[in-house]
Amino acid sequence: LVRMQFLQILSRKPGSLEVLFQIPFCQKQFPYTCLSTSACVYSKKKKGNSYDQVDQEKYKNLVHSVISYKTSAQTPETIIEEDNLLYGPPAKHTPPIKAGTKTPKNWVPLINPSKRILPVSSDSKVPMKIRLQRTKMPSVTRILQQTLSPQQVFYLERWKQKMIEELGKEGFEEYTKNLFLQGELFHSALESIFLSEETAARDQAEEDVVAGYLSSVEGVLEDISEVKALESGVHHGSLQYLGLVDCVAKYRGQLCVIDWKTSEKPKPFLQNTYDNPLQVAAYIGAINHDANYDFQVRCGLVVVAYKDGSPAHPHFMDPDLCSQYWNKWLLRLEEYMDKN
Repeated sequence: LVRMQFLQILSRKPGSLEVLFQIPFCQKQFPYTCLSTSACVYSKKKKGNSYDQVDQEKYKNLVHSVISYKTSAQTPETIIEEDNLLYGPPAKHTPPIKAGTKTPKNWVPLINPSKRILPVSSDSKVPMKIRLQRTKMPSVTRILQQTLSPQQVFYLERWKQKMIEELGKEGFEEYTKNLFLQGELFHSALESIFLSEETAARDQAEEDVVAGYLSSVEGVLEDISEVKALESGVHHGSLQYLGLVDCVAKYRGQLCVIDWKTSEKPKPFLQNTYDNPLQVAAYIGAINHDANYDFQVRCGLVVVAYKDGSPAHPHFMDPDLCSQYWNKWLLRLEEYMDKN
């Protein structure tokens, strides 16, 4: 009660509070003390407020819009509207064309416009197997090997040195020899399958070597039909190069040049196959300009099979993608011709 009286007195008009300490709020009386609550004791001259100088009338609408906003959350629409008011509408910007894009000097179309295509026969035919003519024309493999980029050369050399450190020089030579042998046996086994030959006639040792690869491509083989060529030689007369095509057949209804590759590491994307798409595009162009073949091809397929039997990765190349790699191949071919 005494404290409430004390606060009530403080809230009154400024004046002398001598009476305050005459109130017996305890057993002993406090010494007589004079306090004053006059405003002159505590008041200080107010500093000038910069906001007082703002033209309130000028910004009345802005203040009203801010304080009348019921929610503070912004939406994409309000942000766009705000940006338009502050900065104007966004400019229509077209990405610049990449500089340095090369085009082949001697451009030849991937599809041969003058080639006569014979009607497709429903009769089953034995796949073509044209012997590769040994001429002075460079092979597709040779051209690609001699036009590797400095980055590709660096990584290949680094891989080679690493393998030599692990296996020794002789061990590395034996390793590469076995890789080539496995690839040849794998291609031979696939050829036998497509020709419906008896697989039991093959040596058991060969069967064991390619068993994992064959198991790997089982799912892909189910989508392949109408095989037109196997291990067949092709050459491009006007561009002067040749090659040996693994397979030409339909994959899910699309006629493709099919390139079979073996790998110990997974290659789930087409870019993981390095120059293989260029090789496929080169073979497509050669077939389309080779009089020995009475058909044209517009699509490609790179199949990566794995030794451990894990499902192979089939990388389909549609006509647009084949055209892109065809242009890249023409540039590599020009580079080779310039060097030689």
